Amino acid sequence: MDTITHFAAGACMGELMAGRRIGRKAMLIGGLAQLLPDVDFIFGTWMSPAANALSHRGVTHSFLFLILMTPIAAWAVRRWSNTTLSWRTWIIFLGIEVAAHLFLDAFNAYGTGWFEPFSHKRITFNSIFVADPFFSLPLGIALALLALTKAGYRWRSTISLVALLSSCLYLAYGLHNKSDIDQLARQALSQQGIKPQSYFTTPTPFNNWLWYVVATDTVGSYVGYRSVFDHDKDIHFEFFARNDSLLAYTPASETREVELLLKLSQGHYTVEARGDTLIFNDLRFGQMLGWQHPRSGFVFHYYLRPPIDNKLVLQRGRFEGWDREEAEAFIRRIGGR
Repeated sequence: MDTITHFAAGACMGELMAGRRIGRKAMLIGGLAQLLPDVDFIFGTWMSPAANALSHRGVTHSFLFLILMTPIAAWAVRRWSNTTLSWRTWIIFLGIEVAAHLFLDAFNAYGTGWFEPFSHKRITFNSIFVADPFFSLPLGIALALLALTKAGYRWRSTISLVALLSSCLYLAYGLHNKSDIDQLARQALSQQGIKPQSYFTTPTPFNNWLWYVVATDTVGSYVGYRSVFDHDKDIHFEFFARNDSLLAYTPASETREVELLLKLSQGHYTVEARGDTLIFNDLRFGQMLGWQHPRSGFVFHYYLRPPIDNKLVLQRGRFEGWDREEAEAFIRRIGGR
């Protein structure tokens, strides 16, 4: 989830858990507590782009981090907040907030390292886009109302509860949509004689109705899109060759980066050559306008040769080519064919 959504969810949870006991401090502390696992962005400052991408949502998003850091944070908050709440109460309060962060992040395509450093497996439900206004809006409205009302206002807990329940229902709705899309994707792949080694489905930007489907075998990946409002059951797939052989042309200075990128992609990647430029694509993060232009490039593209700056590898392709016409086409595609 994005930072603002995490803070808003944390503030609502804080108000619900301790607002009546410590007032508006509960909202502020709850919001900040939910941001605690994202301290990994600080360490990323000293890492290479590929290492930073792989480490994000790693150890600081693990159960080990939850267990070790919660008592320390509880001790610090108890001293700073000057409240009557016990250390044990603060441990429970902050533990719930951090656990909620780990849980929410697992719904996105990026994956969350719950079991780091003992296992590098990333947990992902792939059922909600990292920034979905339909999930975030109730929490944002509640945050604004909590900020505008006084500590003694009797409806503060109700406001928080309604917002949290609304967002939880949306998460459940996303899982329902994913179940339907997964079933249709498996049927379409079978009917077209595609036998992938692995596949995944995940929502396209800002909604839970148009889904991105990737099926990967030993030589490449099949990419398609499916809206919950589509009338027919067919899914058109574009094939993208993996082109592993092109990795032999990677400069020696980028060898370590390639190893990290292969781990990050979880097998869903392609390598492409554009003239003298060699590019590694991680397919898990989607295409740039792929629902409208099936052969368009991928959001996550890392330049292996020449050594172009890759610091913004996770963000630079997300909105490339977007304009009013493309936005309208996107909305139409969400609505079905």
